[in-house]
Amino acid sequence: MIKHKAPELILLLFLIPLVSFGQTAITPSTLEIGIEEHLDELLPLDIMLVGETGEKVSLEDLIDKPTIINLVYYRCPGICSPLMEGLADVMNKVTLEAGKDYQVLTISFDPRESIDLGIRKKNNYLNLMNNPEPFRDSWKFFVSDSANIGRLTDAVGFRYKRTGNDFLHAASICIVSPEGKITRYLNGTYFLPFEITLALTEASKGVSAPTINRVLEFCFSYDPVGQRYVLNMTRVAFPIITLTAIMIVLILVVQKRKSKKKIALE
Repeated sequence: MIKHKAPELILLLFLIPLVSFGQTAITPSTLEIGIEEHLDELLPLDIMLVGETGEKVSLEDLIDKPTIINLVYYRCPGICSPLMEGLADVMNKVTLEAGKDYQVLTISFDPRESIDLGIRKKNNYLNLMNNPEPFRDSWKFFVSDSANIGRLTDAVGFRYKRTGNDFLHAASICIVSPEGKITRYLNGTYFLPFEITLALTEASKGVSAPTINRVLEFCFSYDPVGQRYVLNMTRVAFPIITLTAIMIVLILVVQKRKSKKKIALE
């Protein structure tokens, strides 16, 4: 009986660290809500948006430097507010100069929303910043119609689902190069200053990289007292201990089978 259950036990132990990381492999064909990464793909630069003064502008007119694209809806009762708070917080901390080294485009994916609501939201988040002035012109808010929103969300792989008057969606930002090429996705509602800096620096060169935010979020925790990110040893140690346990089980299973074969030969 042990012989038949051992593989199941090994598989169970192997799955534990994967569950701990909270990762699920989802193919694009089954992804209804979340982010389908389109690294190295160019955004359709003829997508039209409505800006804070009511003017219509294209992505081509807007994107001329490394750009963070932030898709939200302004009435969101869930993760949109923490996401934008996290964005405001990290922009307070990075040494890159907003408006020169990068810019942020926050775009509502709800075509029912007006730019007036976007402006009110912008003012709320600017008030959270230490020095909001550099961000008034470099953190821009937009709305658009359903056709242009659909093209944009499809281009960046942003999958969401309407439920009543609200939406189910992921928390993520997309980094694009000055040419409009998607170079990085950062997921979650808070961001590390060094990963934002790295992502924007790479975007300035047109260099893309896979998502690392999930691993960083798992390994680091924010210390509000020290106002810095610290390595979470409990989280890091658990997968290591689990993997060590897997190795021990494997060794024991192999040794037991060898012993049975040796006894059988004798």
